[in-house]
Amino acid sequence: MDRTQLLTLLDEVRAGTVSSSDAARQIGELPYAEVVHAVGASMIDHHRELRTGIPEIVYGASKTAEQLAGTLGELANRGAAIATRVDADKAARVKQLLPGATIHELARIVSAGTPGVRPAAARIAVVCAGTSDLPVAEEAALVAEWLGAPVTRISDVGVAGLHRLLARLDEIRACEVVIAVAGMEAALPSVLGGLTDRPLIAVPTSVGYGVSVDGLVALGALLAGCAPGVTVVNIDNGVGAAVAAVKIARLAVRGLG
Repeated sequence: MDRTQLLTLLDEVRAGTVSSSDAARQIGELPYAEVVHAVGASMIDHHRELRTGIPEIVYGASKTAEQLAGTLGELANRGAAIATRVDADKAARVKQLLPGATIHELARIVSAGTPGVRPAAARIAVVCAGTSDLPVAEEAALVAEWLGAPVTRISDVGVAGLHRLLARLDEIRACEVVIAVAGMEAALPSVLGGLTDRPLIAVPTSVGYGVSVDGLVALGALLAGCAPGVTVVNIDNGVGAAVAAVKIARLAVRGLG
């Protein structure tokens, strides 16, 4: 349950369309719910969005399809649910167990239910250096959209062909927050940091040959970057970048208002 749903419930109590005892029952069920699986159980945090503004996002890589289907089903019963890092075979099995689920193959995301009304957010640009970075970029874009932010996607504008980036600068500057996704030496976020005044969140990816060490070189390059004020998240962490960008984008809307 999010803040809007809670306020609606309280309004219904005031209007007499929901009894106080029924409202107390619904609120009493909110903090968490236990979903029992064949092995173990999941404790679903239904209060997270009320506390933080961001609902629970399920990390799917280390969970079974049965665990994901049960968890997503419980979350979707109260609005919407999303799981990240779900490979194609596991996603197909979740879809069998939870027919209402939607598979987003490129982003490795499975979603279910319909998000409620979320706080207004300014537009976010998700910019990626190469098409090999697209899975992480699309993960960030889809999570940001799921959280209620409009997104502009700009791909394959890495610094190996700087003219491609310069041709899209007006679109990027039209957004209030920028997520820049890059592997190899991760030069794109540093270059963007010198070309725009927008809050910029950099995502190093594990894309690159041998010495790139699964993104460690990209991470180190971004942490040591010369453009001041660039925020850096963990390797391949599109989710973390999206959540940070959405929180900034919500504040931007308040400031613009």
